[in-house]
Amino acid sequence: MAQEADTLKKYQDPLVTDTLKKYQDPAQGTPKAPFFKSKAFRATIIPSILIAYGLSTIKDNGIYSSYDAQRDIQKHFPNFRTRVDDALLIAPYVELAAANLFNVKSNNDFLNTTILILKAEAIFGLTVFGIKQVSNLERPNGENRESMPSGHTAQAFLAASILNSELKHKSPWYGIGAYTIATSVGAFRMLNNKHWQSDVFVGAGIGMLSSHLAYLSHRNRWGRKPSIVQVSPTYLYGVPGFALRMNLDDYRNRKKNPLYSKAYAE
Repeated sequence: MAQEADTLKKYQDPLVTDTLKKYQDPAQGTPKAPFFKSKAFRATIIPSILIAYGLSTIKDNGIYSSYDAQRDIQKHFPNFRTRVDDALLIAPYVELAAANLFNVKSNNDFLNTTILILKAEAIFGLTVFGIKQVSNLERPNGENRESMPSGHTAQAFLAASILNSELKHKSPWYGIGAYTIATSVGAFRMLNNKHWQSDVFVGAGIGMLSSHLAYLSHRNRWGRKPSIVQVSPTYLYGVPGFALRMNLDDYRNRKKNPLYSKAYAE
């Protein structure tokens, strides 16, 4: 019986199977995900809506223009002044640091989170200050012609987006709290007569987009091998700082067996 099976296999046409595979309907394979489920679309849709709405309300444009918003604010809050917006723009970063101090594990480790923040801040800085020079839009209070977009609002929404990305797997309330703070920064900029409505919406979109682009471009994860030297934030006796730890056992193992570190890299 074994010989008969081998004989049958020997005289089978090997082209039959290949031909069937060649003319199979490709739609029967893994279906391609629709574009609205892609990472790029989900990362850019909300920032794009914010930016588009802001641009549509510049000066006296739109159903409820920036001039309309500024007129109503000055009517109801003519003498409003505060500097709390200067402190709140980095509040989400403080919240993220506090969460790590209390051992709330973020989505990325300390090194990769730092790299992501620096990358997002670079995108934010180049974009915001570049547009300010090109737009040349005067502030509502006439202070200068660097109104568009709101840098404070962009910074606050960038920090809020970073916090949400790092801690949303723990609880959605981290992100809700951070975005509430960022929204209040934008509101205070308008109440202080520092920015138009259009500046605030465009700034919010740029801040979120800067964060999302940083995550989309972060393909390589640094520090995948067990680190010989580890740095972590600390808070001891009311004083913030950093703790430095050196793993000498790991160092000796790597020196003795190169495959030890290779296994972690894979």
